[in-house]
Amino acid sequence: MGKISPVSSKYIVHASIDIEGVVDRPDVIGAIFGQTEGLLGSDLELRELQRSGRIGRIEVNVDTRNGKTTGSIIIPSSLDKAETSIVGASLEIIQRIGPCNSKIKVHKIEDVRISKREFVVGRAKELLRHMIDTVVPDSQELADEVAYSVRVMEIQEYGSERLPAGPGIDESEEILVVEGRADVLNLLKHGFKNAIAMNGTSVPKTIIELTKKKVVTAFVDGDRGGKLILRDLTTVGEVDFVAIAPDGKEVEEITKKEIHKAIRGKVSAEQMKMELKKSVDRIEKPRFSDKRRAAPARAPVRAAATRTAAPARTAPANAKEKTAFKGMLENLVGTRGAHIIDDKLNILGKVPLSELQTTLKSLSSGVHAIVFDGSIEADVVKAAEQSNVKFLVGMDTKVKPTETRISLLTASEL
Repeated sequence: MGKISPVSSKYIVHASIDIEGVVDRPDVIGAIFGQTEGLLGSDLELRELQRSGRIGRIEVNVDTRNGKTTGSIIIPSSLDKAETSIVGASLEIIQRIGPCNSKIKVHKIEDVRISKREFVVGRAKELLRHMIDTVVPDSQELADEVAYSVRVMEIQEYGSERLPAGPGIDESEEILVVEGRADVLNLLKHGFKNAIAMNGTSVPKTIIELTKKKVVTAFVDGDRGGKLILRDLTTVGEVDFVAIAPDGKEVEEITKKEIHKAIRGKVSAEQMKMELKKSVDRIEKPRFSDKRRAAPARAPVRAAATRTAAPARTAPANAKEKTAFKGMLENLVGTRGAHIIDDKLNILGKVPLSELQTTLKSLSSGVHAIVFDGSIEADVVKAAEQSNVKFLVGMDTKVKPTETRISLLTASEL
């Protein structure tokens, strides 16, 4: 008896039992076999069905409380749907178990194959997802990964300053001068092997020498910082052409199509110098004219006193400026970088903290504030004063506010 296991069954009959009295589990099982005997004919006799393995072990669980017994009955079946339903319905004719009245109610007949099928489908999805992610990359992914690895391996260090560069600098008649290592890597990724990085805002001697030998295209970021670097490069080096990334984007992040479009749209260095000069004049001339208009209004004695007195201090930051500075400072936490800000609170460019002083020395005007992830020190303050910076915003300060005309702000003050 009970040769069938719930594991191999197709259906499971679930029923509940309520008995007005106290009975034991064997009493319930005896009533099931005894009162259904001969009811359904020889083909559906429970004892015969168990012997042939078509009905499994009947599970009965009972609980007695306050003189009454309740419980559940579970019957696994490998019969078809109709036969299983008949067996389930036959349980409900049992109205007495031992000396007590009883009531059996079949609540459901569960199709075990549905739950097994759901498990199989769910598990198959997990296995397929794992296979796609880690086991079987397609041929295009393999090709892209190998090509990228090879191109990254091709990056070299060029010249005495060990500048990041592609392998084709010496062989190429034309070279691309970019700002940093990430720019060179992006160009290598898309097949440009003749790029070399300045590795900072100051122009290295190696770059200056290359501009004398090669046809040079300066390829800079499409922001204010890129134009400032371009102005320095065209001043000290013999640049032939200028290519600029799309507005607001950096060379390290643009796509192959954007790279080709920028290089195809390159202009001569002379034309770019004229445009840069116009933009600088627009920034600087109003300030000079203001000073010229203001000078005659002052008395000679007062002008002399002004020359000997300490520089006028910058007006305190207003609420709008403080809010903007606070947001920028929070974004810079942990980056060891610096934002260069104009008087409209726009970010002109971003540089590593190690290059901040060099950058400030190369900028004589147009900088309203510097926000950086570091401590405000005397060297930075001195360089900022020379560049007419109004605000320095850092994590903390080692300089007293009375020691400089620049307004110093820290994270705690914001």
